[in-house]
Amino acid sequence: MTLEGLDYLAAWCIAVLRSATPLIFVTLGETLTQRTGVINLGVEGEMLVGACVGFGFAVATGDPWLGLLAGAVAGMLLSTLHAGLVLVAGANQIGSGLAVWMLALGATSFFGRGLVGNQVSPLPSLGSEWSDRIPFVGVLLTQMTSAIPLALLAIALAAVWLSRTRSGLVWRAVGESAVIAAQNGARPASVRFQAILTGGFLAGLGGAILSVDYTQTWAQEITKGRGLIAVGLVIVARWRPTLVLPVCLLFGLSEVSVLRIQSAGIESSSYLLATLPYVSVLVILVLGHLSARRDYSMPADLKSVFA
Repeated sequence: MTLEGLDYLAAWCIAVLRSATPLIFVTLGETLTQRTGVINLGVEGEMLVGACVGFGFAVATGDPWLGLLAGAVAGMLLSTLHAGLVLVAGANQIGSGLAVWMLALGATSFFGRGLVGNQVSPLPSLGSEWSDRIPFVGVLLTQMTSAIPLALLAIALAAVWLSRTRSGLVWRAVGESAVIAAQNGARPASVRFQAILTGGFLAGLGGAILSVDYTQTWAQEITKGRGLIAVGLVIVARWRPTLVLPVCLLFGLSEVSVLRIQSAGIESSSYLLATLPYVSVLVILVLGHLSARRDYSMPADLKSVFA
């Protein structure tokens, strides 16, 4: 392959990774939440709030890292509403999640109006003068920011923690049966509260990365359903952190392919092309759900929610 071909391939790879990174965080967070037997449709709203607050802080301070932190905290704080409704008030998990989403949609649409048209500086590139001389790697690192390795590290840590640590095993036990876990000394309500907040933190972080690092702008409903897609991708990933990466990369590949098709000047409806990433996810979601119904990887206490 020629140098031009390697650079073109690197540009494709980095574009897919950058597109998938915000989705990786929110999908990973929802995976951890669902492993304890709780589903949270509110992650779409938590991602929206993270994107709005994170972008606002990045504009105000000029520091993208502070923006990411603020967005993550905002998502976590909003998730406490879902935790309170579900764990304290005994509300329906689906209804509570939808309420949190609608609340966030209205709040970000109102308070985010002043952010429209602003620009922020993204996270610094990982490239250097030395790496720029290396074919493929140079292009990859020049366009890569710390958000991508951070996402990969988060997946690895979550996978190891969930399967190799005592606390991770407790979370899994609560997801299988809160009653039996409580009989063995666990505190299911506390575990699920922690899981919902963790999911909210990662959803907010994913939203902040979307607005601050990926698009570097704010627009109403900027997430475009990514949070809801993440809820479905958890099923496709079999509730395993290690499978979060490939399923999110599929969405990233679909989204980048649409952008490349449009930039190539191929005549087609832009509205129709914009549906392709969601159609591809819908197809694998249906296939994954059909197989998951015969798969025992779904946490047992979660089956009553999906029933």
